[in-house]
Amino acid sequence: MFSNIKLKRSIYNTEEHDMLLKTTQQFIEKEIAPHHAQWEENGMVSREVWLKAGETGLLCMDVSLDYGGAGLDFSFNALITEEIPKAGYTGPGFFLHSDIVAPYIVDYGTEEQKQRWLPKMCTGEIITSIGMTEPGCGSDLQALKTTAVDMGDHYVVNGQKTFITNGYMCDLVIIAARTIINEKDNGISLFVVEAERTGFSKGKPFKKIGMKAQDTCELFFDNVEIPKNNLLGEVGKGFIYMMQKLGRERLSVALMAVGGAEGALENTIEYSLSRQAFKQPIAGFQNTQFKFAELATQLQIHQTFCDRCVELFNKGELTPEVASMAKYSCTDIHQLIVDECLQLHGGYGYMWEYYIARAYADCRVARIYAGTNEIMKLLIARGLLKELYDAQRKKKQEVIATV
Repeated sequence: MFSNIKLKRSIYNTEEHDMLLKTTQQFIEKEIAPHHAQWEENGMVSREVWLKAGETGLLCMDVSLDYGGAGLDFSFNALITEEIPKAGYTGPGFFLHSDIVAPYIVDYGTEEQKQRWLPKMCTGEIITSIGMTEPGCGSDLQALKTTAVDMGDHYVVNGQKTFITNGYMCDLVIIAARTIINEKDNGISLFVVEAERTGFSKGKPFKKIGMKAQDTCELFFDNVEIPKNNLLGEVGKGFIYMMQKLGRERLSVALMAVGGAEGALENTIEYSLSRQAFKQPIAGFQNTQFKFAELATQLQIHQTFCDRCVELFNKGELTPEVASMAKYSCTDIHQLIVDECLQLHGGYGYMWEYYIARAYADCRVARIYAGTNEIMKLLIARGLLKELYDAQRKKKQEVIATV
């Protein structure tokens, strides 16, 4: 809609990206748009859309060809992550499956685990989720209470996870649990749990303010026996693994935000050209024009920052602090843009059948999940004030040593 002043995105600059864009848009039009309203009623998408996404090649695009992926870089995942919310749809949890779960298995899984799970993840035959958050701890991952007791030839898992995206539909979930070995707490470890295991159950999908078609629920583990070969990576290194992967998750959330913001702005520009007030389109009013100028500028600033973050990620140079900047700033600007666009719709903006009303409800949670924006600011500050935090940590360790 505003392509005449829109900067060319630096990360989507090849013929392959153009082909993927067309494929993704066609997929959205054919496989998502006609069904999304029903999915919102159901509280979840269909399994068919996952299989169609796998068949089209839209899942786990940066997974190696050896395991059924396309072997491309992260920018191709990023394009899909932006395009679906841009079109106004939040139901399919593809980004969590492709951008969060798959990398854990790729980077920390054994060859046997990769061969066992990745090919079916790429085809959509296996739907995955990740279980970190618990009822008593949100952003504080060190406060996890779920346990995995070493029984010699297997682990026994007990605990509960909540707010789990893809949770109700998942066939496979990666969970973080406190490993208990020889009656001692040996830190947090990661385990892959299949949905059919005895003692593993799922709560009903939550009824949320927004993202109504995306299934989110609680997961319960009651003496669930996990074989040793379902341990992901090394015992006790789960917290380190999570810290290493949270940067990618937060960048993906930022990309979803700029995609959604662009869709909201384009939709509102189109609406303002057709909606009449005082015998002229509302786009003709100076206030409307100033708002569009401000919002389009902020959108392109954040898109450019995201592009740079993707480039850094592909080089292995994206720091946790910069990923946190992208997550908090892009989700903040997404909400601001959507709010201003809803205002320009007037009373119609509050009607659920309008794109902007659903966008308003859908975008709010992004400032909470993947670490609240307050936590993002704290992480950024710690990076800026590293010397101070190192000194405080050293002093605390000295006090503990004297006790």
